[in-house]
Amino acid sequence: MASFIGLSASQSQFLYRCSLPISSPAFISSSVHLKKQAPVRRLLVLPIKCSSSGPSQDTESEAETMSVPSSSSFSSSLASSNSTYNWHAGIGAVGIIETAYLTYLKLSGSDAFCPLGGGSCGDVLNSDYAFIFGVSLPLLGLIAYGFVTTLSLQLSAKNLPFGINETTGHLLLLGSTTSMATASAYFLYILSTKFAGTSCSYCLVSALLSFSLFFISLKDVGLQEVQKVVGLQVCIASLVFATLSTSYSNLPSAPSSQANIDLPYFTTEITKESSPFALSLARHLHSIGAKMYGAFWCSHCLEQKEMFGREAAKLLDYIECFPDGYKTGTKMIKACADANLEGFPTWVINGQVLSGEMELEKLAEVSGFQFNE
Repeated sequence: MASFIGLSASQSQFLYRCSLPISSPAFISSSVHLKKQAPVRRLLVLPIKCSSSGPSQDTESEAETMSVPSSSSFSSSLASSNSTYNWHAGIGAVGIIETAYLTYLKLSGSDAFCPLGGGSCGDVLNSDYAFIFGVSLPLLGLIAYGFVTTLSLQLSAKNLPFGINETTGHLLLLGSTTSMATASAYFLYILSTKFAGTSCSYCLVSALLSFSLFFISLKDVGLQEVQKVVGLQVCIASLVFATLSTSYSNLPSAPSSQANIDLPYFTTEITKESSPFALSLARHLHSIGAKMYGAFWCSHCLEQKEMFGREAAKLLDYIECFPDGYKTGTKMIKACADANLEGFPTWVINGQVLSGEMELEKLAEVSGFQFNE
């Protein structure tokens, strides 16, 4: 763009003014104004080109400055996402270890090691609430934690199967953690109402892991995106709640007076003296491997022992089905559960099952005992 500078010979002052571009920049003489006996003054106008390189460079510099934070922000967001996926995978791995251990205990019929609460956590893990439609709850947890861990690793590596894009992967991860958090909240409610006063460290750890995965997923997706899929989350949570409620609705409900039963284990002394017949019958039953299954709170079990008397009752192969006491939801030990008992006491003699309190003569007949005085 052309600019003109007017030079006054007498004043030697520079006057700057930017004007419109001209076709051929050249020296242009101004008109000379003459007056009589007055000195002649000439105004010399020089063409000066205003360089636009400076502002252009500034503009480019500003554009570069603007572009650098954008690229930096993208890299930071990418690193943050990868870090979030790693957190998902790490927490999911801990959940896999816990649920794999509990699944092994279920399959092997072993008792869980309870670091807190003593044997009370076994009461919860062995209760009817540890199954959903007959499927072991630890096994379902193992599948859920395994899915979240695998999906997180694939999102971190940008290698999703079946042509799934990253956005869909995000939604799958959010839906999975939403269902896990909902189930954990439901189980905490069951633990506080059906097993009041019972401590279950494995239940609390699993709930902590599920809630952590859920909140990390929320933070990764962002508030604006969560608002778009909040309806989907509500549907998933409702479906999980309805499934669990339907599964547990089939469980027998205890009367309100027995809703919070808590009986510590106790023993009752047998006062009756044993007869020679009872002693001989008890020795015979022991020799053939006959077993009597019972519960410490069962009055009929106590009466059965009284029939044998103090000395003979000690010779019987008696199996206590609730050696750690009884609470609402507590299941029998494995030996009793495997025997498919229908009540107490129950006798198993030579493969024959006898339910209820039995006369000594009946036991002798079934076992093939003949008393020789």
